[in-house]
Amino acid sequence: MTDATAPGASARLYSQTEHDDRGNFHYEGDLYRAGEALPSLASRIERHLAEHFTETTFAIRTEKFSGGRKVIAELLDAPTDLTGRDAQNAFIVEVRDQMERFGSTRTNPLQDFWSCSFYCEVRIAQAYWSALAKRSGSRNPVDTVISLAAFKKRIKAGDQLKLIDAPAGHRLLGTTREITKVRSGDLILEGRSYLSFPRASAFACDGRLIRIAIGSEYSPDDHLLYEWIRLKAA
Repeated sequence: MTDATAPGASARLYSQTEHDDRGNFHYEGDLYRAGEALPSLASRIERHLAEHFTETTFAIRTEKFSGGRKVIAELLDAPTDLTGRDAQNAFIVEVRDQMERFGSTRTNPLQDFWSCSFYCEVRIAQAYWSALAKRSGSRNPVDTVISLAAFKKRIKAGDQLKLIDAPAGHRLLGTTREITKVRSGDLILEGRSYLSFPRASAFACDGRLIRIAIGSEYSPDDHLLYEWIRLKAA
C-alpha cells in the first residue's frame, strides 16, 4: 500500500481495541484519510482486500443515508469452507478489521454516543455458496453454453419454463409457465409471478436446461432447474 500511517493511528486492529473504564471507545485506522470521498474510500478498500485476501473475491458496494454512509463487502468466492457459524464469524471479523483500517470511530454506549467516518458491513453472498457447491460437486450440473447476457437477449415472451427440479417442498415443482414479459432484471411469468435474473456466476444454460443457484449456508447446493421451451416460429 502507498498510504502513509495516519498520525496517532492505532497499531491494533478494530477488534483488538477495548472500551476504557468509562465506556469510551476510540479507533483510528492506519489507512484513515479525514474527509475522504466515498468513491475514493470504496476504491481503496477494494484494492486492499484484493491484495490482503489474495485467493478471495469480493464485490464492493456503497450506500448513503441520513445517518451516514456505508461500505459493504460481499464475499463471492473463497477457498475457505464457511459452512459453520464460528468460521463465518471469524471470517467477518477478519475482513471487517481490514476495512476499519480506513476509518475512524468514537463511541460510548453508556452515553448513547456513536460517531464514525463510515459504517462497514461484511456479507456472505449467495454466489459464495454456489461456488462452494461447485467445488464439492453439484447435483444437476449444466454446461454454460449460453451466457446470462446472451440468454437475456434470446429469451422472449411466449417462451415457457418448466421447473423440473428444486429444493424439497417447492410448490411450483413440475409446473410449466409461460413468459409474458422480459425485463432487464427479471422475467414476468403467467400467474403474476416473476423470476429475477441471478448473478452470472449463479447461472448456467446449455440451450435447453437452465440452472439457477440459490444456495445458502444451510444447503449450499440448492438450485432451480428449468427446461426452456421456446416459442416455435410461425
